[in-house]
Amino acid sequence: MQENINYLAPVAEGSVEERSDFIWKVYAHVVGALLALVAIEAYILTSGMVDGIISMMYANPMLTFFLFIGSSMGANYAAHRFQSITAQYAAFAVYVFVFALIMAPAILVAEAMQPGVVDNAIGITVLGSVGLIATAMITRKDFSFLRGIVVWGMMLALVAILASMFLGFELSQWFSLAMIGLMGAAILYRTSDIMRNYPTDKYVAASLELFASIALLFLYVLRFMRD
Repeated sequence: MQENINYLAPVAEGSVEERSDFIWKVYAHVVGALLALVAIEAYILTSGMVDGIISMMYANPMLTFFLFIGSSMGANYAAHRFQSITAQYAAFAVYVFVFALIMAPAILVAEAMQPGVVDNAIGITVLGSVGLIATAMITRKDFSFLRGIVVWGMMLALVAILASMFLGFELSQWFSLAMIGLMGAAILYRTSDIMRNYPTDKYVAASLELFASIALLFLYVLRFMRD
């Protein structure tokens, strides 16, 4: 993002070798984070931890919500602002772990309601994400115009989620469908932004942002297919 502190020139101004190295690092880190997320989820679901997590989430929904928002904001801040690569990796790891904790109950409920739906949601998410990333990379189109849509869409989504908690109503399939579209736009925007504006030393921050969009896309694809 342009507003972040850049320690090096944007990757778009680098050599072909620098651009290739940066892009390889970003997508290797995204894949690694997704595999780590799967491993953590498998442990949570098979170890019995998920029962305690569900109890905590239902007893303290607001605490869970703000834990997720706080970890997301904190991880993004650390990954973008800290010069220490160790601190950037630590922030990324914490975010992946918190996301896994929050996503585990949704996976358990979805699989109980519709066996096999999790695998289908994973397949759709992978195909959709690869297609969107490939579109941004192959066309090299500037998708910065999507930034406003993504920012305002996320703000409206947060308001809707908070309203559902306070007023006690269920968010419909239409909300999930809207979030799927919003996360698709976010992946296009993030990929374009990473290729154009990120400095070459911020591959961890770039990976974190793209991972977050893909993980949220999966969550809402799963929710849409479950309902």
